[in-house]
Amino acid sequence: MPSPFASSAPLPQPPTTPDGAPPGDASPTVPAQAASMEEQRASPGADVPRTAPAQVRYTRPCVTELRLSAFATHVRARFALGAVTLFVGASGSGKSSALRAYEALARLGGGAPLCEVFADPVACVPQGARPDAQRRRGFRIGCTADGPGGPVRLDVAVQAEPELRIVGERLSAGGIVLLETALRDPGRRSVQAAWHTGGSSPVTRAPLPDDRLGTALLPLRVAGKTDGQRQVLAAAEQMVVALRSVFACDPQPDWMGAPVPTGSGRLLTGCDNLADVLWRTREECGRRHAQLVAALSAGSGGAPRPTGPIVDLRAEPLTDGTVRALLHRADGTRTELARLGYGELRYVALALVLLTGPGVLDVDPVGEVPAAMQTLTLLADGLDRGLDATQHAELVRLAVRMAERGHIRCVGAVSDGSFAARTDGVTVVHLGS
Repeated sequence: MPSPFASSAPLPQPPTTPDGAPPGDASPTVPAQAASMEEQRASPGADVPRTAPAQVRYTRPCVTELRLSAFATHVRARFALGAVTLFVGASGSGKSSALRAYEALARLGGGAPLCEVFADPVACVPQGARPDAQRRRGFRIGCTADGPGGPVRLDVAVQAEPELRIVGERLSAGGIVLLETALRDPGRRSVQAAWHTGGSSPVTRAPLPDDRLGTALLPLRVAGKTDGQRQVLAAAEQMVVALRSVFACDPQPDWMGAPVPTGSGRLLTGCDNLADVLWRTREECGRRHAQLVAALSAGSGGAPRPTGPIVDLRAEPLTDGTVRALLHRADGTRTELARLGYGELRYVALALVLLTGPGVLDVDPVGEVPAAMQTLTLLADGLDRGLDATQHAELVRLAVRMAERGHIRCVGAVSDGSFAARTDGVTVVHLGS
């Protein structure tokens, strides 16, 4: 397999020296495979995204395509994402790595440094990828965020060896490259950035750090005085809003049944503080809590247990200051969550996520943008792990119902997509076939 830095994925070309020649240290890392900003202005159709159908209009920013040009097991892969998207495939087909790339983009969009996002960057390099002349290897990921301003495309090249750094980034919309960066001097911890300005000066050039996503930094660097600058800011904001409103959830049943101290009432990614969240949400939103109870009843197959059907899910305080969660049944019996099975606990947690919002989940949405203009995306690897057929089907149906309201999207990985393929409103991505 060739080096990912020699792939045909469109990414920025390196800056040139004053005599017009590319610097020798930069070209192997970010090859000159894409037109410059000036050339793309002359050819507006060169970078038009081909993600969502033309008739689709998004009132809230959301990610509609994931691109893995060279990442783990994926090479030159593009995945269209709907309101509910399920990656299906056998073990080793790349489901988890696709979701891992999505989560990485989300964290970078939130301003996280590379070292926090990629704890093991070498594992993200496609197996067999050969180093370039400078012994560098890396990977490429990207996405398209659609919204009120139309499709906005982001592509990022990351060097994993010999040291972790961003070596190229491109943000574009409507055929115009709004931001592009490239590694110019490997001895400096920065990349050379150029963003669209318009007016008398077509672009503005300045260094940006090589350990953070430039798109997330643009609002701090661009004044917004010209139409071109305002276009850059609008595109960057749409991309950042779409990426930051992501909640990666992997419920851990071994932790969920234990009593927990009361805290912020914001659900953690492992859902181990589920009882604390229920203590808060049952009183704050009775309607959604009733929907959660109904979902739990539907997930049990509708057949009464020996102790009776589920009629409520509550958290109660204990004498030591902690709270525990219990199921209440029609005959008055109360069942501690610790007594539920692995799949039952995961079903409870995932249903709760689908029925809540950013104010209840441990996410960092964009505070400057009203909640009504943001769409939460649930990212769940192993969405069907431990669930029986009834629970799996009910969870998918619940995801579709909530997505239809426009406030939540769902991207998950499942081992069996047979039911999802027959369900309206679900986009199924088959891997490894």
